[in-house]
Order: sequence, then structure tokens, then C-alpha cells
Amino acid sequence: MLRREARLRREYLYRKAQEAKQHSIEDKKQRLKRALEENRLIPTEVRRDALALQKQLEYDDEGGEGVSSHMDDEYKWAGVEDPKVMITTSRDPSSRLKMFAKEMKLVFPNAQRMNRGKHEIGALVQACKANDVTDLVIVHEHRGMPDGLIISHLPFGPTAYFTLCNVVMRHDIPDLGTMSEAYPHLIFHNFTSRLGQRVSNILKYLFPVPKDESKRVITLANQDDYISFRHHVYKKTDHRNIELSEVGPRFEMKLYMIKLGTLENENTAEVEWRWHPYTNTAKKRKYLSTE
Repeated sequence: MLRREARLRREYLYRKAQEAKQHSIEDKKQRLKRALEENRLIPTEVRRDALALQKQLEYDDEGGEGVSSHMDDEYKWAGVEDPKVMITTSRDPSSRLKMFAKEMKLVFPNAQRMNRGKHEIGALVQACKANDVTDLVIVHEHRGMPDGLIISHLPFGPTAYFTLCNVVMRHDIPDLGTMSEAYPHLIFHNFTSRLGQRVSNILKYLFPVPKDESKRVITLANQDDYISFRHHVYKKTDHRNIELSEVGPRFEMKLYMIKLGTLENENTAEVEWRWHPYTNTAKKRKYLSTE
């Protein structure tokens, strides 16, 4: 088991290392193609390999999106197999954090919740990998209020770190009734930048593919880099109108880091993106959208 895991990890890192080389070749091919189409001089850095690149261009078909990346490889089974999500808490959780973990278990179909106890992160990740868990979700708190969410995709990453604010739990609302456990439809709003697409993929693949007749909707709306999580069910009142009712929980999330490894390699994993709040332009910049 350990040898197989080490081999898979080496293969993944090798494929990732080949990306820069492939992207460089793809960039040269596109520059040569544009020069030939516009009848311009071929750029000097492309001239030496121009004939070989032109021969490769003959075999390129329409509709491809260039070089596949490690991002494609991370989620290669997404949509084919239903995800298995494991939810746990930080150590020594309060009763409110346990309640929030229970509610998050109901939000994600096919999710299981595990009491953290004294388990170390490395042991948790190894147990999840051995049981074919696709995502490990850990919730954190500050004085009984959930304030952090970590989503680690297994077996190779990525790991996304979010802060939580304005959390309203189902337990705080009286007489709310039971929650539907149908596979939900997902609405993603304003994730238009490249990083926004990356974050929407990390969140999207926590959920299985829903059936058309499902009456459950989860909305993740981005505004000023704060992602609003809302959870509704709907019913038709007549042939023209529908009635939405919120079933909770609700909260805002803010991304502050994405790492390319899993949680047990947290100290050595490469940082893909990190929020820098103390730069001069931090308040003006929008990272998850282009607007």
C-alpha cells in the first residue's frame, strides 16, 4: 500500500514537472500559428523550431484547450464517481462546533462525520486514503463560533483554506423541520477569473451530479471575494411561480490560501495562491472575479 502510494505520488509530481515544458511548446505553436495566419514575420525565438512546430500544428484539432494540467488530473474522476466526503473538527471542539459539523454533514451528500479525538492529521489523511475518501473537510472555531474551513482533495491535493464569518446555524432557528437529503443543484455566481474557476471547481466537486427533479438548491455567490453560501428548497405554487424557502445553514467564506499538496504535507507543499492583505492594492483588487 505504501509503495503504491509513493509510486502514484512520484508519477503525479513527474507529470506536474512536465507541464512547464509542454506549456512552452504550446505557446510557441500558437505564436507561429498567429504569425502564419496574419502573414507576419515569424518571431525570432520560434524560427529555429518553426518547421517542427508547423508539422505538429497539422495534427492539432479544433476544440482542444491546449495542454492538460495537473488540475485536470486532480479531478479526473469528477462527475464519473460520486465524491466521498469526510468531515471532522479541530481538537477539543465545543458543542456548537459539533453542531456545525453535523449540519455540514447534511449539506454534502455521501458525507460522513468523524469525532476528532486525539487523532493526528497524518493518521486522518492515511485513513481517508485507505477508504477511498475523495475530500477531507475540517472546521475550526474561535470561542464556540465556527471561523475556519479547510477542504483537502485526496489523494494528491489541492488544499483550500477559507475563513468563515456571519455563521447562522440551523440549530439557531426554531421549528425549522428536517432537511432534504436529495442531491442539490448548484448555482455559482461571479467566479469569472482563473482563480475563481479554480475555487468553483474545488467546491463543485464536493457534490455529486443531481437528478433533474431535485428540489434542493445550493448557491455560492461571490461578491468582493466573499463567497455567500445559501441553501434553499423550492416548490411550485402554480404553473408559473415557485416558492423558495431557506433551510440553512448560511455563512460567508473568504479564501486565503490554496496549497498543491494534502494536509499531512502542509509544511512542504507548494503554495499555489495566497492572499496578501497588507499590500497597498489589497482593498481594491478582486481575485475571484474579473469585474
